[in-house]
Amino acid sequence: MEKVRVGFIGYGCRGKEMMKTLLNMCENATVAAVCDAYPDRADEAYNAVLEKTGKAPFKTTNADEIINMKDLDAVLIFAAWESHVPIAVAAMESGKYVGVEVGGAYSVDDCRRLVETYEKTGVPCMMLENCCYGVKELSVLKMVREGLFGTVVHCSGGYHHDLREEIAGGNINRHYRLRNYLSRNCENYPTHELGPIAKVLNINRGNRMVSLVSVASRSCGMEEYIKKHAEKYPDLQGLPFKQGDIVNTVITCADGATILLTLDTTLPRSYSRAFTVRGTAAAYQGLNDSLFIDGVHSEAFSNPEDLYWGNGKEYREKYTHPLWEKYGEKAKAAGHDGMDYMVLSAFFEAVLKKTQTPIDVYDAAAWMCITPLSEESIKKGGAPVAIPDFTGGKWKTPKKSPDLEFTLDW
Repeated sequence: MEKVRVGFIGYGCRGKEMMKTLLNMCENATVAAVCDAYPDRADEAYNAVLEKTGKAPFKTTNADEIINMKDLDAVLIFAAWESHVPIAVAAMESGKYVGVEVGGAYSVDDCRRLVETYEKTGVPCMMLENCCYGVKELSVLKMVREGLFGTVVHCSGGYHHDLREEIAGGNINRHYRLRNYLSRNCENYPTHELGPIAKVLNINRGNRMVSLVSVASRSCGMEEYIKKHAEKYPDLQGLPFKQGDIVNTVITCADGATILLTLDTTLPRSYSRAFTVRGTAAAYQGLNDSLFIDGVHSEAFSNPEDLYWGNGKEYREKYTHPLWEKYGEKAKAAGHDGMDYMVLSAFFEAVLKKTQTPIDVYDAAAWMCITPLSEESIKKGGAPVAIPDFTGGKWKTPKKSPDLEFTLDW
């Protein structure tokens, strides 16, 4: 089998997870080069590849050296949020397919740079939004495509994840979230929920997001957590955190549908993406994995004892997406709910076939721009802010899906 030669940039927490999946599960790619700005992490990445494959990859602490290598087909970027766009742009300019880890942009101009570079070079850039390939998200998308929901009117979701320990440990673990939470107040991580919703609502494929309103609560969670653990974080005592504990963003689409995104990462809670789809004929609630179908279920989820509460698994048996039927066991064995295996496979399939990726640069720009636009809206007291059309009007025409097994458009 032909293999994609990959340059791997960034070996922090997320990079380590993805490297493990790539080395253990992906048969159509080989890691030819590794990079991290920290020498010890670069060494770790090098050793991981050597131990698993018996082949020594090229190793560097300078991403430019990876980008300038002539014999690489693609670059995977798992470095800090701030570096995603500059590295992606340079890699596209060098002719290499780009797979970039999720995270919001720092400005709308960042998003324009990605699009302009793609349009200049013709080199695809794919955001590695693994939640688009989640088993629940893909089954609901299949239901929507088959008409079960009728007309979809509203979707919601969030990044609901208690990250206080990870954020506070930023200096200890050299993690970028700390500096972001100290200096920014925005929807900083929108794509886990927005990616699947964008596919449900055909964003950039006959529909688009046109405006948003964002509001943020006060910021108390991190400061109180750090005060409570003063002995562990003496260097952070008294520092003011700018990031609001809860950020709600309401997006209006061209077809009249609305989207609610919620960032909730600095207060105690359980993990959830709360993926929700509301249509004229059905409703799905990810929070309790429940499907309510008009005319089938007599009563919407009125209490936890309701007969249909938690019935999502029953319907996934009928609406399982073909990718999960074929690759589900292998994907789950790779960890992280199988989504990393799916999204990497999707990326490598596009590289091998030399075609457009299933999540393209216009998707990446539309999803990433929510971060700086939410920041602007919050600063203006929740004022509406226009969302640019990065497609130049091409969103009005539904795209013909590339001939890909891992397509998200059908």
